[in-house]
Amino acid sequence: MQAVTLGPAGTYSHRAARAVADDVAFRESVTAIVESVRAGEFDRGVVPVENSIEGSVTESLDALADGVAVLQEVVTPIRHALLAQSAEFSLVASHSQALAQCREFLEREYPDQRREAVASTARGVARARDDESVAAIGHPANVTDGDPELTVLAEEIQDRSSNATRFLVVGPEAERSEAGGKTSVVVYPAANYPGLLLELLEAFADRDINLSRVESRPSGRRLGDYLFHVDFEAGLYEDRTSEALDTLRGMVAEEGWVRVLGSYDTEHVVE
Repeated sequence: MQAVTLGPAGTYSHRAARAVADDVAFRESVTAIVESVRAGEFDRGVVPVENSIEGSVTESLDALADGVAVLQEVVTPIRHALLAQSAEFSLVASHSQALAQCREFLEREYPDQRREAVASTARGVARARDDESVAAIGHPANVTDGDPELTVLAEEIQDRSSNATRFLVVGPEAERSEAGGKTSVVVYPAANYPGLLLELLEAFADRDINLSRVESRPSGRRLGDYLFHVDFEAGLYEDRTSEALDTLRGMVAEEGWVRVLGSYDTEHVVE
């Protein structure tokens, strides 16, 4: 089995993907990952969907709204380190999420150094290897024993020690499962009236189903028109889930829809 995730090698996405497959390929965007799985180029895609500090990854939410199934959840701790050739650097380059997750450390320890967002943490590490004026933020394992180019200047620099990222493993729609302790759905009501969201939530509350995440995203059809991403702690095999989804389908307007992404279990990567 081959999985595809955000590259290049050495990203946190790469670390999560190795829990899914030994053979890992890379793409430069979440949209490209999902499209390649949808087209049958890869068996699995691994995309970041939520960080405990910075919140949801909106590109992932938008890309997952149609054409693929969610098969698994992988949660991995984020251990950021400051990597550079020496302590004399003028720029910190990393993914925008990593820069945000280490904001307090950077403002306290390196307030005068510029910051530049790049495509991935691994891209920042590559910059730091090539340029002594650049430092990177990445996993400390990016620096190996006897590394002649990079050194770890500081470890555990993330603003919260509980920093973790949630990844979703996606596959073809035909492989969607009804088994698992969590389920993800996307709801487009194609309507807007007082109490709409309350009715949506009551479909689950009335059946004692706990919602672990509810997020709205623009539908792209017109300003002020939204769809809802809903994660809840119940499997599709359960009668209460079927009843809740039937209630949602009865709520949406003629142009609306309810897309079920699948049920799945969670794996924790602790390295």
